[in-house]
Amino acid sequence: MPIIEVKNLSKAYEYYKKAPGLWMTIKSIFWREKLLAEAVKDVSFSIEEGEIVGFLGPNGAGKTTTLKVLSGILYPTSGAVRVLGFDPYKRQKEYQKQFALVMGQKNQLWWELPAMESFILNKEIYEVSDQDFAERLEEMTTLLDIKNILDVPVRKLSLGQRMKCELVAALLHSPRVLFLDEPTIGLDVVAQKNIRDFIKKYNAKSKTTIILTSHYMEDISQLCQRVIIINLGKIIYDGDFKELVNRYATHKTLVVTFNDRGTQRTEVESFGELVEYNPHRCVIKVLREQAKSAAASILSSNLPVDDILINEIDVDDVIRQIFNQGKR
Repeated sequence: MPIIEVKNLSKAYEYYKKAPGLWMTIKSIFWREKLLAEAVKDVSFSIEEGEIVGFLGPNGAGKTTTLKVLSGILYPTSGAVRVLGFDPYKRQKEYQKQFALVMGQKNQLWWELPAMESFILNKEIYEVSDQDFAERLEEMTTLLDIKNILDVPVRKLSLGQRMKCELVAALLHSPRVLFLDEPTIGLDVVAQKNIRDFIKKYNAKSKTTIILTSHYMEDISQLCQRVIIINLGKIIYDGDFKELVNRYATHKTLVVTFNDRGTQRTEVESFGELVEYNPHRCVIKVLREQAKSAAASILSSNLPVDDILINEIDVDDVIRQIFNQGKR
């Protein structure tokens, strides 16, 4: 039986339109034109216990709105939402003790206090026993390697350290459902990998159901077998991640930086499709399966290579391909 069920979910926001000028400002006191912005439109999906599902989409697509409805922060305009057998918008205590929401761009930790103070506060809020608290804190701080920063004020931590502490705070009460809204945003590649490794290990051990939103294909490819793609409030893809990659993300890009000597366009054109070029930096598009060999060929050539990166195709490009195909 699905642990999360969403049927025909829609969420619209009311806002008011006012023309510029003093007279229109005075007029708006007595009458304003009310409009509706549909953030989510007739969305349906279900998720089984223990799944990690990637929730992809461009900015403004409706990802965060959907997570806020699932967590009970927002009331749905229409449709039915059930999580763990509860209606999230009722905000029942029994439900709130069984889920957690982590938002990469918002803090739940007290900014001026050490993270440990926030952990103790969450322990009391969620009524976690002393023994469970000690065991879970020891396990997670060891996995995330943050024992030495628990007594440091949150404002003095790096972004990666703060995100690790955010995860610990969210998981101390051992939730059955975890909503992760861009947990790796703004992190460097090492910090991103550390967060991904922790999420993977935690899910394997606890079988927590996870919905992960991200703009980074690497997050999704490492953690999710299934992805849901939403655009303009509607689901445009729900299925296997590998199938998505095979159908739409057939290429990777090589970002090559050259030293002061630079290079000529003719010297790099043979390695693939030249997307961007200047004498000191170029972007080359190659087939996914040829990315490593193309990078090796560039490094072994006589080109004055200073650095080379292999990047996944941007999520927005994948969505654009799916959307354009759907319009044909």
